Amino acid sequence: MHTLAPGSRAVIRDEEWLIRRVDTTVDGQLLTCDGISDLVRGQSRLFLTALEGEAAVEVLDPARTEFVADTSPAYAATRLYLEGLRRTSVPNDAHIHLGHRGVMNLVPYQLDPALQALRQPRARILIADAVGLGKTLEAGVLTTELIQRGRGKRILVVTQKSMLTQFQKEWWSRFSIPLVRLDSVGLNRVRNRIPANHNPFNYYDRTIISVDTLKTNLEYKTYLENAWWDIIVIDECHNVAARAGDLGLSRRARLARLLATRSDSLILLSATPHDGSARSFASLMALLDPTAISDPDDYTPDDFRSKGLVIRRFKKDIRDQVAADFQERETTSLRRAASPDEERAYAALLDIRFTQAGEHHPGRPQELQRVGMQKALFSSPAAALQSTRSRISLLAARTEPTAHETIEIEGLRAFERTLTPLVDDARAAAYSKYRRLIEFLRTEEHPWDPAVPDDRLVIFSERLETLAWLSAQMRRDCGLSERQVAMLHGQLSDIEQQDLVDRFGRLDDPLRLLLCSDVASEGLNLHYFCHRLVHFDLPWSLMVFQQRNGRVDRYGQKRRPHIVYLFTEAADERIRGDMRILEILQAKDEQAYKNLGDPSAFLNVYDIEKEAAKVGDFMAEKLSAAEVEAKLDAAAAAPAAEANEADYLLELFGGESAEPRPDARISIAEPASLFPDDYTFARTALTQINQAYKGQPVCQWEHDDATRTLSITAPHDLRERLRQLPREAQRDHDRYVLCADAGRMAEEIERARQARSEDDTWPRIDYLWPQHPVMSWLGDRVITQFGRHKAPLVTSDRIDRDEQVFLMMGLIPNRRGQPLLVEWQAVCRRGDGVLRLEPFEHFVQRAGLHADERLPNREMPHVEQTRAMLASALPTAVEHMRAHMVVRQQTFDADLRSRLHGTLAELEQLQQRQLALLDESLVKQIEGVRVGRRKKRADEIARVFDQYRTWIEDTLNTEPHAWIQVLAAVVGRG
Repeated sequence: MHTLAPGSRAVIRDEEWLIRRVDTTVDGQLLTCDGISDLVRGQSRLFLTALEGEAAVEVLDPARTEFVADTSPAYAATRLYLEGLRRTSVPNDAHIHLGHRGVMNLVPYQLDPALQALRQPRARILIADAVGLGKTLEAGVLTTELIQRGRGKRILVVTQKSMLTQFQKEWWSRFSIPLVRLDSVGLNRVRNRIPANHNPFNYYDRTIISVDTLKTNLEYKTYLENAWWDIIVIDECHNVAARAGDLGLSRRARLARLLATRSDSLILLSATPHDGSARSFASLMALLDPTAISDPDDYTPDDFRSKGLVIRRFKKDIRDQVAADFQERETTSLRRAASPDEERAYAALLDIRFTQAGEHHPGRPQELQRVGMQKALFSSPAAALQSTRSRISLLAARTEPTAHETIEIEGLRAFERTLTPLVDDARAAAYSKYRRLIEFLRTEEHPWDPAVPDDRLVIFSERLETLAWLSAQMRRDCGLSERQVAMLHGQLSDIEQQDLVDRFGRLDDPLRLLLCSDVASEGLNLHYFCHRLVHFDLPWSLMVFQQRNGRVDRYGQKRRPHIVYLFTEAADERIRGDMRILEILQAKDEQAYKNLGDPSAFLNVYDIEKEAAKVGDFMAEKLSAAEVEAKLDAAAAAPAAEANEADYLLELFGGESAEPRPDARISIAEPASLFPDDYTFARTALTQINQAYKGQPVCQWEHDDATRTLSITAPHDLRERLRQLPREAQRDHDRYVLCADAGRMAEEIERARQARSEDDTWPRIDYLWPQHPVMSWLGDRVITQFGRHKAPLVTSDRIDRDEQVFLMMGLIPNRRGQPLLVEWQAVCRRGDGVLRLEPFEHFVQRAGLHADERLPNREMPHVEQTRAMLASALPTAVEHMRAHMVVRQQTFDADLRSRLHGTLAELEQLQQRQLALLDESLVKQIEGVRVGRRKKRADEIARVFDQYRTWIEDTLNTEPHAWIQVLAAVVGRG
């Protein structure tokens, strides 16, 4: 019996295929294969063994491998063949093999999430690092590792609509992971190409789409239920968590629950991973592993810590690694006394007698309404004017306003009259904080010059009316054109948001001032040519402080971030006290930045809306700034007690330093190679495949050794593969330029951001490394050049004359067909002597098979006699290798069994605990209801645990037979 394993060759329907992946289904095994023989080369197909019939899938017997004398110069074909196979056989271990080589300034902490996830039976992890630490890059490293292991063919990324292009560019430019953007334009493009009843998510293997697109179109639910991915990434995943206090799941939460069942690997990204409630955080853990937490309202970190589901670091935790990569921020607080016109507005606001249900109720209800209107005023007079007019319209529209409502309308109109001069004054002379900002931007110490392309400015405000007012006013006061100012907010379409972010990151674009609502506070890279950020109105949420500042104060910022806060100093005691509370928030954010790590520990509700509501409550209760500060300090010292939640919040996110981790670089396993680098391999491969087809070159290509660059015109079979690339990454005339220098690639990424044309904002060159589709195509080409069921035969004068050596690979897969253990060995003997094993690398060095060794290819004498001798000895050599793999499998299985038994015992305890909790929750139900509900819920619990057990058993149990491949034969030169 021969195992169907990734990497093995099989004859199916009289054509030879390379098995890339093996999945177990209810109908047998599903084989993902790439064509090898001429008729199917470049094609990928799925075969179901139940339909084909086991006899129709012929795995080629390694003992019958035919040896072909290699006639290529210096045995280049053999070296390429062996190297191609080496590059496609990465074991499913817990080491980093390739991700560390992406185009980035590698810092050890960036590898930790991948290492943690790869230790799991299936990679499912929440990367919850603080704002600006590079979660997109960390996810790219992990995804690269999964792709190398054959566990990343199909990928879906779900993110915010403003993030689509940014995420897409980052993964393609730095990791060669092509994500086709399914925004409104991209989806229409796909649907125009496929029949009406076809699933658009099956058209491309790797896609990126916004969460809002998915949640608003009910049609996609059916498509999602009938699609499967190897990896799903959900960015800003706090947006899909269950919210504390909600009776049911939101559309986003239901969408996430569906997606969690549609992939093997799941990567969640968020800098704010919970809202302070046990249930909210438990909902994210349930996406990763539904068996992890028994009671979503009562659990501790011990319930899921051993599963490795979460990783979270703050700047302080990795400061020793990133001293050169993070700039220390500078903060400036600008103050100006309120103008007389502003003081009149404050007084008019305090005089309004707000009503509820037609009645005025002094005390808390009145104060909460006042605080709500005050929040608009603290943003800008324009925002307050809009809110005032909306309230007047609402009350005036009633048939018969009550006496109290009439009084409120009069107060609102008096307030409106004080605001109008502030809004209508073209000079904004009485608007104190705005005038202070304009003066500051013109100072000699911090001058802002819109004429300088790389000196851009971001201003945040919560209110759209404030942004619109700033847009018009700053154009006048700063002499800016319409193209130099833009507003980024949630009412823009996905295409418009992406376009603005893209423009702001291009040096040639005239955009200098970006006015942002808080829709831009999550995830966006605004730091490329911008180090200045202004809070025009202060957030009422510490989480928003952190998110806003992270747009420019983040990994990769070249200049010192400069954060500006604007404060108006009012004469009125109550207004001044409320403004002082916002100053306390700003000070706590700065304190957290320097010492604590997570500013949300001060308010301890871990949700933006709840934080704002809590600050509003402080103001409504007329607390002094000193009293508020005392409350915040007490909450930070004991957040679990303040929030009345489980201790896990304190332990996980309460500000304790992360446990020291060993340097992740020790877990890098650089793959051994016969070639000094990727560039040499690719150049040699292109030379060889063209020489192999004399008179009809496979492709046109050029190289430049000085810049380590290759230029290739894609032939037909390569063009088929490259159709999976984003449209922006596809090249005119199918001419691709690849560079092996990561430093030059980083420069090209920067150049693309500065491009003068929107069509040129993607790099013109691609990264030449193993993950690029061109390199994958080259690898497949060189491993098929000797023909079906054949292996090269070479001679070497570095080994004994009577020595015969069979180079072999042994592979032990799990039940899912994933390679768990890969062994490369040389089976050696002298004359008719005893067979012995020698490590592959040791023999390659001894025989001079490395590409930089000079091993002349002289004509082999008595080649037929040699081939006959090798054919006779091969079955015994194969059995020798198989016996070695049996021993290796026994040792390997013992470790796996120990791990499996521990995991299964853990699962049994968790399942029994969930059933016990179920019984406790139903104890007060009447008998008939209790029995029915218990059976329904118990069946659901059993289904979840049985599915997970099956997954674990298939992952941690090896197939009974090792797969052996004969790679080459080497004989001494007589």
